[in-house]
Amino acid sequence: MKQSRLLDSDHSKELFAYFGLAVYYSQALEQQLANLLMLIKLSQGNVPSEEDFTQLYQRKLSSSLGQLVHEIQHYFPFSEEETLQLKEVWKQRNYIVHDYFKERIHETFSPAGRSRMIRELTAFKDQAQALEQKLQGYSREMYVKLGLDSEKSV
Repeated sequence: MKQSRLLDSDHSKELFAYFGLAVYYSQALEQQLANLLMLIKLSQGNVPSEEDFTQLYQRKLSSSLGQLVHEIQHYFPFSEEETLQLKEVWKQRNYIVHDYFKERIHETFSPAGRSRMIRELTAFKDQAQALEQKLQGYSREMYVKLGLDSEKSV
């Protein structure tokens, strides 16, 4: 009973909220990678019909972050630093989604442990968000370059 009350505490809820934000921004990054890949395909004239475009986009949306990171490197001239950031976010995202609480569960039971985890998740969220925003900028540039309606969101 005491353990379940502890996990319902405001501090625990804050930890879980930051976990959610970390996952949210990693998904936003996945979305931006898919968007950028599709804009690259359009710029190369590699999508012959609207139906083909839709099918390809759906496939990109179902790709994992790792698959998208590997694919985009073949088509987009990221700097070495950006490539390292993408790979680091991908590695951290996999750890957070698949192993974070399994390996750190004991820390959730102390205020100091939860605070440490919140700081780590915040740092990851900030890194993923900054990278997603950078990719959004690249997508916007390509969108304008292709002469697409700048009023539509990318």
